[in-house]
Amino acid sequence: MRLSSLLIVSLTFLAAAGLSLVAARFAVTGMEYSTEIAVRRTLDRTGHDWAEVTADGLRVVLNGTAPDEANRFTAISVVGGTVDAARIIDEMDVTPTEDLAPPRFSVEILRNESGISIIGLIPIGAGRAAIVEQLARVVGEDRVADLLETARYDAPNGWSDAMGYAVKSLKRLPRAKISVVAGQVSITAITDSAEEKQALEKVLNRTAPPGLRLALDIAAPRPVITPFTLRYHIDENGGRFDACSAESEVSRDRIMTAAEEAKLAVPATCVIGMGVPSPNWSRAAELSIASLAQLGAGSVTIANADITLVATADTSHELFDQVVGELENALPKVFALHAVLPEPETEAEVGPPEFTATLSPEGQVQLRGRLSNETMRHLVDSFAKARFGSENVHVAARVVVGLPANWPVRVLTGLEALSELQRGSLTVTPDHVTLRGMSHQEDASAEISKLLSAKLGGAEIYDLKISYEPLPEPEDKPMEPEQCESELASIQQVGKIAFEPGSATVAAESRGTMDAIAVILDQCGEVRLEIQGHTDSQGREEMNQNLSQARAQSVLNELRSRRVVTSSFAAKGYGESTPIADNGTEDGREKNRRITFHLIRPEQGPETPSTLDSAASENAASASDSEANGETTPEADAPTEQETPNNEQN
Repeated sequence: MRLSSLLIVSLTFLAAAGLSLVAARFAVTGMEYSTEIAVRRTLDRTGHDWAEVTADGLRVVLNGTAPDEANRFTAISVVGGTVDAARIIDEMDVTPTEDLAPPRFSVEILRNESGISIIGLIPIGAGRAAIVEQLARVVGEDRVADLLETARYDAPNGWSDAMGYAVKSLKRLPRAKISVVAGQVSITAITDSAEEKQALEKVLNRTAPPGLRLALDIAAPRPVITPFTLRYHIDENGGRFDACSAESEVSRDRIMTAAEEAKLAVPATCVIGMGVPSPNWSRAAELSIASLAQLGAGSVTIANADITLVATADTSHELFDQVVGELENALPKVFALHAVLPEPETEAEVGPPEFTATLSPEGQVQLRGRLSNETMRHLVDSFAKARFGSENVHVAARVVVGLPANWPVRVLTGLEALSELQRGSLTVTPDHVTLRGMSHQEDASAEISKLLSAKLGGAEIYDLKISYEPLPEPEDKPMEPEQCESELASIQQVGKIAFEPGSATVAAESRGTMDAIAVILDQCGEVRLEIQGHTDSQGREEMNQNLSQARAQSVLNELRSRRVVTSSFAAKGYGESTPIADNGTEDGREKNRRITFHLIRPEQGPETPSTLDSAASENAASASDSEANGETTPEADAPTEQETPNNEQN
């Protein structure tokens, strides 16, 4: 009996334990289920339906692939608001990110009298030390400011050629800003003259690597005039300028008006330059020219603030004294007047010229007349041969005693002035220096007048009659770039560049147009052109972009096959991005399918050439003064797009 009681009790306890275990299991399962439901609802409500939830006892395991790290962290946070954060087990993955796109590599190089500064971002393998070393060889090691940054990316296509060309070109550009990106260089520079600008543009275009997109903006500012000079002469033929300088258009107009009222017979103008000797320059010129007109004949010379008024020998003393007195009282205080009334020549003084020199169009020079001594003759012979060439000088002058003390200066100065002409003659007497001739330089008379005034003195009497003849145009002179662009557009208005449907092959009927374009380009010389391809909006954008690029390249290849030098040309497709008509009509789509030729011009940026150096700053100040005086500054017209409609579809 006792054993049976113990067995019953034991079995009872075992049954109770089993029931407890079953109940506990059901409780855990119910809790896991309720936890999964609650967490799932939370995730779905917050937009994290990509996450999977598994409850394992007290643990809440999160699985799935998050779009990014931020979404993964947010999912953990929102689940932590539903269950204890310590129970969360994170087993989520994150979608791998794509490789970061390389940055845009670019460099700005500035050069002026102070040195070179270079700033920008370049690839780490682009040879930063070598670039800085090359720049140091241009201006000196201590005058290069290196502000470059590097990035660990491969150099893009065209970067090495563009950077190498920019550094090489900087040797020719003492005042410039150069912008460099892959395959493209923009140069903004200042030169001292239009001739230097033209020569520099030619060299830069010629040395550019094939395929490089080069944009040039080279300015030739106003010349710096030192000293400001004006010389007006009146004789029996009327009035004429031997030299005229002005600081602004307003000043020039005032001077020209005064000259026209004083019998101006030869059309002329004043050279407008930087700087001014006095704010009353034009007023002094007006008064001096008007006084000369009252005398009826003679000359007036103004160099900075010194004025020399020379009358003719037959001018009456009364008239001379009256005019000089009125002029002295009317002139601004800063100016000083020196008036000369020559003594009448006597019959005994009339004779042949004392010294003459003639310069033939072929460059032959003959020297005749009188010189002070043998040393003077040797000096004149050496000076003339140095100026005109030893094979071109013939000396037939004789030595005569008793010549004026300043005779050597007058003869040598006259020969120096004669050397500025293409042909002419020089006559030197004790009282006069007379120069006649022709020059290919428009301002030759002004420069020669400045030379004679500086070396002979403002009181000396000299007479100039210098004509200007432009250099004959070479028969093979290339077209101006703007004219070339216009001619290409004119051809395309008559014909068109068509392609085989849906391809980049130039159609057979367009060969005549391509031949005509090749002929024009042969006459254009070295010009930077971009051949642009355009499509309508039908089809996918990427397909249109690729098709436009292929067509532009096909036109470039056609030109190469016709032996056109295309090293300065670039082909670029613009796809459907720049329509010129409505793509909703067939006519509009036809107009949008086109090939265009455009000059490569510099892009306008926030900086201006005035930032290049102090000389450019003076230009800007001069321009501001000009605007204050009523002048205007011409701006380049924005290019208009010429179009070549193509009939074929994309």
